[in-house]
Amino acid sequence: MVVSAIDTRYAGPMNAIFEEENRLAKWLEVEAALAWAHAELGTIPKAVAAEIQRKANTRTVKLSRVKEIEAKIDHDLMAMVKALAEKCSGGAGGFVHLGATSYDIEDTATALILRDALDLFDRRLVSLKKALLKQAAAHKNTVCIGRTHGQHAIPTTYGLKFAVWACEIQRHIERLGEARKRILVGKMSGAVGTMATFGPDAFKLQELVMKRLGLKPALATTQVLQRDRHAEAIALLSLAACTCEKIAKEVRNLQRTEIMEIAEPFRKKQVGSSTMPHKRNPHKSERICSLARVVRAHLNVALENIALEHERDLTNSANERIIIPEAFILTDYILSQTESIISGLEFFPENIKRNLKSSRGLIMAERLMLMLTHKGMNRQAAHELLREASRRAFAKKTHLKEELLEDKEVRKYLSEKELEDAFNEETYIGKAVEIVERVIKELS
Repeated sequence: MVVSAIDTRYAGPMNAIFEEENRLAKWLEVEAALAWAHAELGTIPKAVAAEIQRKANTRTVKLSRVKEIEAKIDHDLMAMVKALAEKCSGGAGGFVHLGATSYDIEDTATALILRDALDLFDRRLVSLKKALLKQAAAHKNTVCIGRTHGQHAIPTTYGLKFAVWACEIQRHIERLGEARKRILVGKMSGAVGTMATFGPDAFKLQELVMKRLGLKPALATTQVLQRDRHAEAIALLSLAACTCEKIAKEVRNLQRTEIMEIAEPFRKKQVGSSTMPHKRNPHKSERICSLARVVRAHLNVALENIALEHERDLTNSANERIIIPEAFILTDYILSQTESIISGLEFFPENIKRNLKSSRGLIMAERLMLMLTHKGMNRQAAHELLREASRRAFAKKTHLKEELLEDKEVRKYLSEKELEDAFNEETYIGKAVEIVERVIKELS
């Protein structure tokens, strides 16, 4: 019986990376690499290592058998060792797991799993960035009202919105590239990190194992890899989830009935409410915001895992079986859903224009203040003049232009045509178009 939504509702390609079968496969891959390294150093016969390598796979070592042994001995890693050893012929089973402690295998295997998971994470980020850049290019000239503190500010463009988000996703891609060297690390250092069980060639053995697995060897460890590495991985996921939440929240706000400038995709047969047939809820965006909270909460647990006692305790183990798979699977789903929303956004140009005009010219007060300043008026005086004129226009529900046309001080500096032209919102977007073009060129 399925219990968790990550196995059904929010499942995706990331699930396969964290399945029990793949976890067992990675454990066996590390055991095979360990046996090979021992043989290279002459610690065990090459024929023995070859036999272990032949049998260290999930075609031979079945998950069901490992679970059967675990039920008796209550140790999952040792159950794998026994299951592998019993499949090895010619006495080779006696050399399985030679010199290793459980977390030499588990932490190194986790690094292999994280490598595949981070590769998929990277692909998701790149795909979302491309979708954002495509919308940035399509809407670089779509002028809309910018909002600060939830209030109308001055004009901006939808292209710039998408460009800003694309830049943020690019930073996540860069962070991921920089973090790989700290996350994709394995170890063969024994019970407390001294390498005592591996003898005089311990450094060489660890180097050989990691080279074969394509991982970086840890410089120093205790019985486990230090959990700042895993916390950093979940921090990367949390940052990406937060960016998606920000995008989703913007979509939700801009889809409000009284704003309705854009809306997430809504299929022909889609139902918005079980009782209100007319509803068109931004439920995908809301879902993203909901799941981002879970990913962030997992980061808190990962940070607490850093402070293990002495050379290790087990307080990280149980929760990592939950937080690492869930954080990756949910972030993968969040990224996929965000890309789907961005790619299918519906725009309502008439509402965008309506909202741009709805302040009756108040959003152009900054521009007029600067025009008066450039004409010779004191900047602070110009600010006060526009502040007071804006206050009057707001109270009287008149257009700001009408207030300024009647202001004798303003007419000393600005002609009627200059005032008329100043209220063209589309000519007050600064370098927005060029910024978008620069972003597209830099990130494509």
